[in-house]
Amino acid sequence: MAELRKPDAEFPAYDEAFDRDGSVRPLYAAIVERFSNFDTAELRRREGIIEEEFRRQGITFTVYGDSQGTERTWPMDLFPRLIAAAEWREIERGLTQRVTALNRFLADIYTGDGAAMADGVVPAWLVQSSDGFERNAFGVSVPHDAHCVIAGIDLVRDAEGQYRVLEDNLRNPSGISYVIENRAAMTKAFPRVWEDHTVEPVSQYGRMLRTALESVAPTGSGDKPLIVILTPGIYNSAYFEHAFLAREMGVELVEGPDLVVDEHVVYLRTIEGLVPVDVIYRRIDDSFLDPVSFRPDSTLGVPGLLGAMRAGTVTVCNSIGNGVADDKAIHPYVTDLIRYYLGEQPILPNVETYVMWEPDQREAAFDRLDELVIKPVGESGGYGIVIGRDASDEELADARAEIERDPRNWVVQEVVELSTLASLCDDVLEPRHLDLRPFVITGERTQVFPGGLTRVAMRKGSLIVNSSQGGGSKDTWVLADGAHSNGAAAQDSAR
Repeated sequence: MAELRKPDAEFPAYDEAFDRDGSVRPLYAAIVERFSNFDTAELRRREGIIEEEFRRQGITFTVYGDSQGTERTWPMDLFPRLIAAAEWREIERGLTQRVTALNRFLADIYTGDGAAMADGVVPAWLVQSSDGFERNAFGVSVPHDAHCVIAGIDLVRDAEGQYRVLEDNLRNPSGISYVIENRAAMTKAFPRVWEDHTVEPVSQYGRMLRTALESVAPTGSGDKPLIVILTPGIYNSAYFEHAFLAREMGVELVEGPDLVVDEHVVYLRTIEGLVPVDVIYRRIDDSFLDPVSFRPDSTLGVPGLLGAMRAGTVTVCNSIGNGVADDKAIHPYVTDLIRYYLGEQPILPNVETYVMWEPDQREAAFDRLDELVIKPVGESGGYGIVIGRDASDEELADARAEIERDPRNWVVQEVVELSTLASLCDDVLEPRHLDLRPFVITGERTQVFPGGLTRVAMRKGSLIVNSSQGGGSKDTWVLADGAHSNGAAAQDSAR
């Protein structure tokens, strides 16, 4: 049988499946029993089924600058992550609260009177100096103030099992297609494992997203507004997801030249002539969206699109300028924004974050830089991060010099020992660190999609879960209310 290793008793991280005394948490009892009865050869066989299915369907991701080739099959670990119904409801409440406040903040900046800045909740200079702050967004209103229709909020679990927000992703969060494909692959490779649990489905995402996009269509769009997904094209790292979502929603996948603006109206070129477009779900960064108003050398966007947005004839989701609210330098202020806009205490706390432009916080961080995590505010994908305890003296000195050179560009966070869960590594199931990216959809109302993308650091001891940095993923099961284990798992490893 495959070896299923428990975390060491002195291991500082919270383990999802095993308690501190080594006993199996009740939530995972059936899964642990199932996997304990598989031998290594059988697990590898089923892993091969998943890899072949992903390869056949072209389910890939892209790593730029990699010497071994940029396109790789999406990595999925076999051992699923489980979340109890009551636990999920608390996460759901916290995410709804957070995204509601962030949408209020964006509306306050771009179509409001900047009250949060005027009242000192967030420094005005910090907002205006953000790379994500977009002056072109001023005066561009969005139905229901849904500046962020699709949000991906990165959660981690600390040593006590408390979920904390690590980062907000409000521009073009990716990964939802892999959530759905992970579920399909898991169902195919382990059909009998499902007998032990009642799991919330994930197949409804396309309907949820389409409903939200329809709800933010401009007034006068009719009962069936025309929605398109705007993609940079086949060479984009997330192109698989763009095509996947177009199929799921039953909408056109278009590139910039497929659209044209005339008299502040966006049209789709078709063989039957020009057809007005009501909603654009764009997967292109702000700076490439309209060569008239942004980068003039962009061939990816649509000339005149910003004018159509201002005229209110088309809604672009997510809206422009959202990057100011997911700037890592704004992250420490989000809990205050929740209190300010909603009059509520935050349900999900932040990971403790220190801002380097405040002299007292900077000096305190410098005194223990080898115990902290150093992050540039403008990077993503795990790039540029320095984990103090793993860094050399030279790397720490370089990081300190970079912070002193440009304090606005850096934040420092406490190390969170990300929770762990058994993962198949070198023919052994042993603990690896993971996080969770749930997806939040806002239209007329805000909804949280059940589950999310669990990312796992496949290198032992690593806290970097990004796929571009060697990370993998897991199927995430949110158990339905009243769900319970259906008794002992079968002993037959062929199941």
